[in-house]
Amino acid sequence: HAYGPPQRPYRLFFYSSDRDEPPHVHVERGSGRAKFWLDPVRVCESGGFGATELNRLRALIVGHEAVLLEAWHEFFGN
Repeated sequence: HAYGPPQRPYRLFFYSSDRDEPPHVHVERGSGRAKFWLDPVRVCESGGFGATELNRLRALIVGHEAVLLEAWHEFFGN
């Protein structure tokens, strides 16, 4: 499930199979991949992103944390 308007050049999304995990969002750009926990926002895992870009991504997600958490709960129905 893609989250709302695209955050170019990133794609933010959820996997339906992640229902039993704490709220989080996956991020992709090219060959870069990352997973961020949402409450509180922190990197869970990443590959292909440098430290500077991960910091930018974290700031992006912090700025949209409430909307992402709402989308997570709506998507998973809880």
